[in-house]
Amino acid sequence: AKKNRVKGQEHRCLECCIKCLGGIPYPSLIATILLYAGVALFCGCGHEALSGTVTILQNYFEVMRSPVDALDVFTMIDIIKYVIYGIASAFFVYGILLMVEGFFTSGAIKDLYGDFKITTCGRCVSAWFIMLTYIFMLAWLGVTAFTSLPVFIYFNIWNICQNTTGLEGATLCLDPRQYGIVPIAEAKTVCAGSEKFYKMCESNELDMTFHLFICALAGAGAAVIAMIHYLMVLSANWAYVKDACRMQKYEDIKSKEEQELHDIHSTRSKERLNAYT
Repeated sequence: AKKNRVKGQEHRCLECCIKCLGGIPYPSLIATILLYAGVALFCGCGHEALSGTVTILQNYFEVMRSPVDALDVFTMIDIIKYVIYGIASAFFVYGILLMVEGFFTSGAIKDLYGDFKITTCGRCVSAWFIMLTYIFMLAWLGVTAFTSLPVFIYFNIWNICQNTTGLEGATLCLDPRQYGIVPIAEAKTVCAGSEKFYKMCESNELDMTFHLFICALAGAGAAVIAMIHYLMVLSANWAYVKDACRMQKYEDIKSKEEQELHDIHSTRSKERLNAYT
């Protein structure tokens, strides 16, 4: 009897585990993991790449922070860092909200004929998430395009550093004024053959910053893919919920009609019984 009791408990535990695993919205879970990985990669690598950019500008191009409160390159980098902090915290919360919405939507579909009822508010929340996710996808496309600019700039610098030894007699210079980093009136040019140029090309800051920007670009691309994945999941859930809502209304009308027919049949039976008596 004890063995049967233990086997019964193990069987119930197994059924409970299977039920819990079956209730997990795996598409939303995969999209959430991809979103967190992409945002973490973009924010972490982007923050460190911006710090490396500040070091390169100060050590090799001799660009100094403006003593007055002016909108120089260092102020812009500080603003972008604060934006990165906001992106990290905002999408951490947004990923949780989308995951919770996936759980509720899955529960609404699977427990359609139980106590759970699909409400108009729930459908409006799903539609709102679809619209918001679409806007965030467009925003991440813009972030990806913006992140590709420093990758392009550092690729040019890295390419010049790699090709200076094979171009004897050629004068190759790096001028941050071309990218709007410093004002036109300030000449901060670093040319091939100078000591600063070789130090910069041999430094770890240039190579590390270049690869960090590449990782940040990959993280932004992963976030775009996660947003597209979320759009597919939310659209599918919306369609399922809409169909389930129609089915639920149909079942309610059918049950109401059957109850009315039962009441009519009961009333006629009573009338026949009274007439017979």
